[in-house]
Amino acid sequence: MEDVPKSYDPSDSTLKFVNRKDEITGDDTPDVLRVEMSCGHAVDPNSLTGWCRSLMDQGHFIFYCPAVNEGTEEKCDKQWSYVEVRRHALLTDEEQQYFEKKIATLAAVQYCEYKSCPGCGSCVERNNLTNLCVFCPICMRENGKSYQFCWQCMKEWKGCAPRSDRCDNVGCTNIQLDTLQNCGTKTLPYSNIPNCPEIRACPTCGLLIEHKERCKYVICTRCHIEFCFACLQAKKICSKSSGYSQACAVCPRQTRIPVWKRSSDSEQSDSSNSSSTDASSQCIII
Repeated sequence: MEDVPKSYDPSDSTLKFVNRKDEITGDDTPDVLRVEMSCGHAVDPNSLTGWCRSLMDQGHFIFYCPAVNEGTEEKCDKQWSYVEVRRHALLTDEEQQYFEKKIATLAAVQYCEYKSCPGCGSCVERNNLTNLCVFCPICMRENGKSYQFCWQCMKEWKGCAPRSDRCDNVGCTNIQLDTLQNCGTKTLPYSNIPNCPEIRACPTCGLLIEHKERCKYVICTRCHIEFCFACLQAKKICSKSSGYSQACAVCPRQTRIPVWKRSSDSEQSDSSNSSSTDASSQCIII
């Protein structure tokens, strides 16, 4: 995709023009038109396009402001909707197509259980989350014979099925479980809980999360359930006997990846989100 410099139409009354430096790049060239985003920070279409593309290149599909709030050292981090980004970045038809395809792909990777079939390259969703043996209907249709592959090692299936641990291919191991077993430990801030594994699988959906800073409570970005990184209980349960600055029992290293039972997601999410999240931890998705 060719990068063509873009500029605003000064007669566009739907945009709020400001006479400030670009708060993404810091550029303060005086003859460049800039607009104010919903968070109050100034951008031009080129810096906004570049920043949002860099977020997608890093695997993010939610756009946020990277500017530093005036008078502080804190980043803005306010979310921008795709509609706002599309309008203020002056996305071309080609760019819109790229953005929307990329956003859809990244969202599917995070929220859906799908991978590319090693036989034909088509996207295949795994319906039975406890069975590693997956049947590809596209291969069946195109080649006229059944094709099954292992969801774990991504090779053609060997051995009996269904199985939840591994297939009979050499080297078929659960990388996520290896990560949970071999990651380092840390002392959680505020609560000073020692010897807690640095990486946990979300007890609701199984997403691997690395604890970076702040307190023991984290919010999973996939299922949006808030839980304690030490005892692995939901916050609403853990907080009955201890707060964010109080110690609780450290759950041993996990030996299995929880399977997401999505039918109850909305109920769990509603109950979790009703609690305060001001002191929740920052985390990194593995």
